[in-house]
Order: sequence, then C-alpha cells, then structure tokens
Amino acid sequence: MPENIEPRFGFVTFAETWNGRLAMMGIVIGLGTEVLTGQGILVQMGLG
Repeated sequence: MPENIEPRFGFVTFAETWNGRLAMMGIVIGLGTEVLTGQGILVQMGLG
C-alpha cells in the first residue's frame, strides 16, 4: 500500500480549489443579481 496518499478530507488542495471556485461564483452571481434587480443582497434576503 503506498504511503504518500493524501487524505480526502480536511484542508487539502482539492477541497480548497473547489471552495475558492464556488465562492467566486457566489460573488459574481450576487453582484449580477444586484445589478438586475436594483436591490442589495441583504434586502433580497429580507435582512435589510
């Protein structure tokens, strides 16, 4: 059994890459929604 296998949980490169990609998509979608509706994100969620 190879000894240099990375675990697939925790702070591994694979998870951090996808976390960053999804965060960037969330920001772009949120800003796009603000531009299209004219309301801030907090107002749309009912918090503002």
